[in-house]
Amino acid sequence: MKKIEAIIQPYKLDAVKEALKEAGIDGVTIYEVRGHGRQKGHTETYRGAEYTVDLLPKIKVEIVVPDSKEELIVKTLEEAARSGKIGDGKIFVSTISEVIRIRNGERGESAL
Repeated sequence: MKKIEAIIQPYKLDAVKEALKEAGIDGVTIYEVRGHGRQKGHTETYRGAEYTVDLLPKIKVEIVVPDSKEELIVKTLEEAARSGKIGDGKIFVSTISEVIRIRNGERGESAL
């Protein structure tokens, strides 16, 4: 099994959720997060004072899928979240060794 984590722009969330739904993904966890990549934020002016916004709002999407769906989901996330501009985000893929459904103790892919 694979855990796929994507850091995306907030305005892309609806497109990503819809694309995942069309790809047959039922379970997803979404967080509101803050961070920056290479762009290191930006400078804004408020009431004549200039200040640096170095932690930008982002969305983190987490999904655990069977190995067989990894490429499909990565491609789906890439296409749905891409705007072609700096700050589109990143996708991380890690291996999950075990999943256990708390309700009934079911294990493995069937617990997804």
